[in-house]
Amino acid sequence: MATDGVREFDYRLMAEDFIHQQQLRPGKQKAFFHGILSFHPTEKPSDETLTTIAAQYLRRLGIIDTQYSIVKHTDRSHLHLHVVANMVDNNGNVIKDNFTGLRGKKVAQQLTQEYKLIPAIKKDLALTNLENMNDHEVARYKIYMAIAENLRNCNSINDLVTRLKLQGIDTQYKHKGQTQEIQGISFKTGKYSFKGSQIDRKYSFAGLQKSLAEGIKENIDNVPDQKEEKIQSNSPKEAFRKIHSLSKRNSKSTVSNTAYNRAADVFKQMNKVFDDLIKPEQTDDHLPYELTQEGYRRKKKKQSHRHKR
Repeated sequence: MATDGVREFDYRLMAEDFIHQQQLRPGKQKAFFHGILSFHPTEKPSDETLTTIAAQYLRRLGIIDTQYSIVKHTDRSHLHLHVVANMVDNNGNVIKDNFTGLRGKKVAQQLTQEYKLIPAIKKDLALTNLENMNDHEVARYKIYMAIAENLRNCNSINDLVTRLKLQGIDTQYKHKGQTQEIQGISFKTGKYSFKGSQIDRKYSFAGLQKSLAEGIKENIDNVPDQKEEKIQSNSPKEAFRKIHSLSKRNSKSTVSNTAYNRAADVFKQMNKVFDDLIKPEQTDDHLPYELTQEGYRRKKKKQSHRHKR
């Protein structure tokens, strides 16, 4: 669609041109930038618009005054562009490439808003072409899909681990130092292993715990009361108390034994999740004696005796 400084009519000659300029800085090994700009299957921007978007993408990344090539691919269900540029500019200077991935994501989001394109808010598994991915990417998406499908039906991390194991996915924990405190989680299928956050940011250990807690609370809020209304509460204990009082008030209540037992089960599950999240250590070793529970009680007792005198 557009080039600068290379012979676009023959890909072999184009490669030679890129390499020739790279030799101005032979010490720069990774001298070529390759970015892919993908569009939603329903979007069909004009070639002029696509070229403008790709050119702005390079410029905002600071990749200027250098060779580049913008290629349009329509061989898949979604239109996409390959943007290739030389990281050694026309004057032989090296173009900075630090945090290119992060900056490229931000620039793409800006361009998406400016041109009113459909944003990639989440992974759309129905639009994912696994056959076009390498083995490493396929493994990552296999884990992503397995977690996405199982998480909504899990009540704890251990429940998720068991379900993933049945699909050939192993789970490993990262602990803090020599303690049993869990800091992170990773998943492995075949020879490929990924941190939870590499699968998706919401699949870090903390993210999974949060999702499980939210899912269990949603189950509690969806238990019906006598009037078939949701029992709103800010804690599992409060929800359980409400259902228990309704059940005692009227043995013929529409709150069935099934709903009662379900709330009790969810209450136990929520406590288990909170235990995994918090795991407090009850110790006063690090406190001055007067601030410990025993010291505080003795202090109050002495003050009480003084008032009696």
